[in-house]
Amino acid sequence: MPQLSRRAFASALPLGLIGGSLLGGGLLGDSAAHAATQEAAKAPVAVNPLAQIRIGRFTVTALTDGYADMPYDYFPGRSAPEVERAARAQFTARPSGVRFLFNQYLVEDGERRILIDAGAAGSIGQTGQLPQALTALGLQPDKIDAVIVTHMHQDHMGGLVLGGKNNYPGAELYIDRRDITHWTDPAKRNGAPDYLQTSFRMAEEVVRLYPRLQAIDGEREIMRGVSIVDLTGHTPGHIGVRVEDGGKSMIMVSDMIFPVVHPAATDVFFLFEQDRAAAKAMRDRFFPRAASEGALIAATHMPFPGLGRVVADHGEMRWQVADWALQD
Repeated sequence: MPQLSRRAFASALPLGLIGGSLLGGGLLGDSAAHAATQEAAKAPVAVNPLAQIRIGRFTVTALTDGYADMPYDYFPGRSAPEVERAARAQFTARPSGVRFLFNQYLVEDGERRILIDAGAAGSIGQTGQLPQALTALGLQPDKIDAVIVTHMHQDHMGGLVLGGKNNYPGAELYIDRRDITHWTDPAKRNGAPDYLQTSFRMAEEVVRLYPRLQAIDGEREIMRGVSIVDLTGHTPGHIGVRVEDGGKSMIMVSDMIFPVVHPAATDVFFLFEQDRAAAKAMRDRFFPRAASEGALIAATHMPFPGLGRVVADHGEMRWQVADWALQD
């Protein structure tokens, strides 16, 4: 299994926070340091969190585009009160719903940079932070060589077309053909509920704005050590990404796992899922296999950085957060 490297936070810390922690009692006098600390406490601290692990020759950096709170009645298969009680027990409850993160993953090997998903870009909740997260790494979007879109929901592709333009002009774009077919079908759009209309609109913009879009069919290797995993169900062409090298691996499973309800129950869904029977069948297959293999998983909506494992605990599946920081 992957050996995890130390956390990379320093580059993301705002200067004021670094100054407050390092200079107090040192270069500043006690009274000045105290005043500076009090003043800093009045302002919100904005930190773009970064977390890095090593998978063989790859550096994988977890980034986030922000968060949104999903209403408790967005989880078919359980009543809203049941979901809220479970969320409170797991400390993910908010007044308006379950706190969802929007995690993206940058995969680098010294030659290519591959971004997995592009975030909601302000189209949902408190999102739109991915560009700043990339800047904290010293990167601009035009330095990304490829973007893999795990599926064409707005929170996974919004950053591609923010402002009605191609925001990753140097990137090849990989999306499963089944999702492209579904999300660009006028008949499907006309029959879809209002909450999916933004995804249909964005899908059309993606196809129009990205001439280097590659519609992929099934599981394939994008580059040596980075391959597509078929996880259809959540959407017709929902995919994951396996990063593997040097006997270590990680699987980014996108929306296979949602906070609070998974992996304990596979008969609980999310409002946006197109084929609930297929989604349940995929989770029924995937969760036991992941538990038996001890697979390191990256999940879009789990608490940052979204890294963990599915484990079997007295016959029940649960999410175990990966101990990834300060590892060899």
